[in-house]
Amino acid sequence: MRLSVVLCNKVADLTKQYSNLPESYIKRAMEQVYWRTPAAPQYLRREIKRKKYYFGVHRPWTAEFQAENQRGTIRKKVFVEPIREWSYFKGDRVEVLVGQDKGKQGIISQVIQERNWVIVEGLNCELKVYGKSKDFPGVYLKSEQPLLVTNEVALVDPSDLKSSAIEWRYTEAGQKVRVSVRTGRIVPIPKGAEETYDYKTKATYKESERDTKASEATEITFEPALKTFEMDIMECMGIQEDRVPAKTFWY
Repeated sequence: MRLSVVLCNKVADLTKQYSNLPESYIKRAMEQVYWRTPAAPQYLRREIKRKKYYFGVHRPWTAEFQAENQRGTIRKKVFVEPIREWSYFKGDRVEVLVGQDKGKQGIISQVIQERNWVIVEGLNCELKVYGKSKDFPGVYLKSEQPLLVTNEVALVDPSDLKSSAIEWRYTEAGQKVRVSVRTGRIVPIPKGAEETYDYKTKATYKESERDTKASEATEITFEPALKTFEMDIMECMGIQEDRVPAKTFWY
């Protein structure tokens, strides 16, 4: 039995990893609030906002994503087969199983986990005409179309460069790896999986003035204590509270 779920406002983990942005920022960028009560104590917090989003090839924090999810836009319901363990990453070599490029191999250039899609460089392309008129034939642009990972692509075993089903296993050292079912060889995760919007590899990323330094990221700067924020500030500044609070009565 094939299980399906309707697309909702959940952003996939690989999308968040590629963005290199805080999850709270992505949530604010894609949020669409149509009506909200004023920020005053006499009002109960009520709001009307979009609860389900359409995920396409555009990233959730872009203007193109907002245009695809404009209010009043009617789209057909999309059902996505849930995948418990995602096995396709940017930089993987895959073989196309359908279409005019069936049997050809290519490198994954983009992963859209919300739709179980991958885009392969130079394969499964579509020609689109822009600016066509009576006096102008238009401009033809070629763009790669997404492919489903469930039945339209297959990972290539690097040992013999042939497609194979894979499964996740653990090594003797306890490391989780992808293994080819046909040959039993490990299919390593490519370096391209580390690539984000900001850098190709972590080693080449240059820290800016506002970034937390790598040496300070592991330093513990907070120690829990049974005191309020105000009490902590007073202790750091050497302020002693000698006043006796007045008695308070509740009726």
